[in-house]
Amino acid sequence: MPRPTAAQLAYGSATVVFSTLALLLLSQTRTGVGIAVIAVAALALGLLVALTAPLPGVSHVTRRRTAPRSGARAVHGVRAHVPSTTRASALRVPRQHTHAGVSSEGRVSEHSR
Repeated sequence: MPRPTAAQLAYGSATVVFSTLALLLLSQTRTGVGIAVIAVAALALGLLVALTAPLPGVSHVTRRRTAPRSGARAVHGVRAHVPSTTRASALRVPRQHTHAGVSSEGRVSEHSR
């Protein structure tokens, strides 16, 4: 388990202090058992706040990087139809260029003579 950050400690401590004061003022308890229950509840709440405080550099939002289905492309939440020719042309491999005057089959073209 990683060490808590300063922000987590601050949030948790502030939660314990303010929730203890609020619960003691609202409940107006004077017994030792009531104060102990409030203290335990405030500590549990402070621990919960400290553990759920965001860590630096960690994002809770994850994006799914999946390919769109059936020729549709998602653009800012809008699905637009992409023609099949666009998808097919993206898969074509360009032909390699050969030296001037020599075709891809290795024959000399009539323009090079």
